[in-house]
Amino acid sequence: MIHTTSKPEGKEAIIQVSHIGKTFKTPVTREGRFAGLRTLFSREYRIKEAVRDISFAIGKGEFVGYIGPNGAGKSTTIKMLTGILHPSQGTVLIGGDNPHRSRRKVVRRLGVVFGQRSQLWWDLPVKDSFDILAEMYKVEPGDKRRRLGQLAELLDLEEFWQTPVRKLSLGQRMRADLAAAMLHDPDLLFLDEPTIGLDVTAKRNIRQFLKTLNRDFGKTVLLTTHDMDDIEQLCDRVMVINHGRLAYDGTIADLRGLIGLPTVIRVTFRGGFTVPELSGGDAGSSFRVTERTDHGVVIEGNRQEATAMDMLRELSAWGEIDDIHMEEPEFEDVIHRVY
Repeated sequence: MIHTTSKPEGKEAIIQVSHIGKTFKTPVTREGRFAGLRTLFSREYRIKEAVRDISFAIGKGEFVGYIGPNGAGKSTTIKMLTGILHPSQGTVLIGGDNPHRSRRKVVRRLGVVFGQRSQLWWDLPVKDSFDILAEMYKVEPGDKRRRLGQLAELLDLEEFWQTPVRKLSLGQRMRADLAAAMLHDPDLLFLDEPTIGLDVTAKRNIRQFLKTLNRDFGKTVLLTTHDMDDIEQLCDRVMVINHGRLAYDGTIADLRGLIGLPTVIRVTFRGGFTVPELSGGDAGSSFRVTERTDHGVVIEGNRQEATAMDMLRELSAWGEIDDIHMEEPEFEDVIHRVY
C-alpha cells in the first residue's frame, strides 16, 4: 500500500475528515423452506466495513480527484460528506459544520452532480427546473438573473432553454445539471462521473467549465471518476481509495514517482551512433535500451534515479542527436499499480 499525506498548505480547510469509518449490518440470508420468513426474523447479521479510518483535509479552491475501483468506498465517503449517511466512527466537518447535524446549513454550501442521475424535472423545460430550484434555495431574483446569465454564457444554455429535460442529449443534460448545481452559488462542488458517456466535444466543454469554476471563481471541487483523462486534466491532487482505506493522497507527479513506472524516450541520431554496454553499476544504468534501429534507439528511464538532462547528456555521448521524444507512463497504468 502506498500512502502519503497531502495537506492544503496555506489554505483554509473547507472539508475536514478525521478517522471516519462506515459499517453496514445486513441480515444473514437463510436457505430452504420458508427462507424469506426465517431471514426476516433472524437475529444473525453480517457486518461489512465499507470505509475504514479515513482522514484528509481539503482547502478552499482545491480541485481534488477521489478515485478507486468499484466498491472501494468512494460513494459511501461522498454520502457521509453530504450528510446522507452518518459515519459509524470519526467526524466530518464542512466549513466547520457537521453535515449530518446541520444538514440545511451545509447543503446551502454544496453543489452536487451525479452523472447517472439528474436533479432536473424530467417533463419540464430546463428554465422551469431552474425556477423551482431557485425557490427551493431561496435565491433572490436579482442574484438568480445574474447567475443564470453567467451560467448560460459559460455553458451555452440558450439553445435548449425551453426544451423539456427528457428531450436533451446527454451532454446538454449534464450542462444543465451543472448549472442547476451552481445556481445557489455554493462554495463546494461534488461531482460523481460528470463526463460518463459523453463524446469528446462534450467532455472538453464540461472540463473547460469546471476549470473556469475552480480557477476564476475559486470553487472547491471534489471529483470522483473512472476517466483518467478527467483526473490528469483537472486535478491538482488525487486521493486513491481501495478496500475502504485511503491508499494515496498527494500529487499526480509524486504518485508516478512512487510507482516507478519508466519514462519511454525515443531518440533519433544524425549519422552513426554507438550504444555502450550498460550494466547495473555503470553510468547510465538508470535507463535501458529496449529497441534499436538504423537511425536511433528506444530507452526506458527511471526519472527518480536520473533527470531528463542527465539522460540527455548520456545519450549525447552516443552520437549527434537529431530528435528526441519523451513519453510519460499512462496515468491509468499508474493507478492500476495502486489497486
